[in-house]
Amino acid sequence: MTKPALTLYLAAPRGFCAGVDRAIKIVEMALGKWGAPVYVRHEIVHNKFVVDDLRSKGAVFVEELDDCPDDRPVIFSAHGVPKAVPAEAARREMIYVDATCPLVSKVHIEAARHHDNGLQMIMIGHAGHPETVGTMGQLPEGEVLLVETVEDVAEVRVRDPERLAFVTQTTLSVDDTADIVAALQARFPQIVGPHKEDICYATTNRQEAVKAMAPRCDAMLVVGAPNSSNSQRLVEVGRKAGCGYAQLVMRAADIDWRALEGITSVGITAGASAPEVLIEEVIDAFRDRFEVTVDIVETAVENVEFKVPRVLREPA
Repeated sequence: MTKPALTLYLAAPRGFCAGVDRAIKIVEMALGKWGAPVYVRHEIVHNKFVVDDLRSKGAVFVEELDDCPDDRPVIFSAHGVPKAVPAEAARREMIYVDATCPLVSKVHIEAARHHDNGLQMIMIGHAGHPETVGTMGQLPEGEVLLVETVEDVAEVRVRDPERLAFVTQTTLSVDDTADIVAALQARFPQIVGPHKEDICYATTNRQEAVKAMAPRCDAMLVVGAPNSSNSQRLVEVGRKAGCGYAQLVMRAADIDWRALEGITSVGITAGASAPEVLIEEVIDAFRDRFEVTVDIVETAVENVEFKVPRVLREPA
């Protein structure tokens, strides 16, 4: 039987960003240097495939430092941790390696600088997300107030409306965040923003690629994990950009083929913590069912690379 024709639009850039690549490399180098087990506080990145692969190599994933023994190395995830966590690791004389993405660390430094200048912080982010918890945990209780929506801005209670600054989670929707920033600036005209936008280059680039791709597609699939903020935002951006059917899939087995009956074009992208092997798996699943033509939708070229911590580059 002849397979139906299908155009696959493949977003570029997609998948791994420099911060995720660095974090995974840190775990692999730590295992190489110190042997298994190496403990990792929280999922190193939000992707089950990646976490399971590292677990098979000897990484042990825990939620809190209390779950780690004193005599084995521990790695802090790419999302960042509250200040109290490395302080406790140092108190226990543990070997620890911080895999926080440098662009998240930049936000931490920014928040601390504003605090030192006497400003109260407002953070735009998602409650409970590890990155938000880590950033808010850089400063004393009450010094960082969280807003998630434009509506939250009207309700937030500040100490001094003329002594404020804001930071954002790095993985938010660019457009939604712009609306929240505008609401903050309207209510607090003196509020100080970041020198350079906090939403990271990878989040921005992947969203721009989706905006360019979405109007051409009958459907769009985002390869990523349900707990990945940047992946969830790509689904939302795709829908807002004109693609009527945009769904998150962890891998090819999750594709709802019945929902795709009769389509002639599909867009594929991936969150910043999804490896290319999973994207290839999805493409192969389409090739099994369709006569596929691949069309790359490229909106940016990325060549960013972050160094791993010096402790991993030194001999054991």
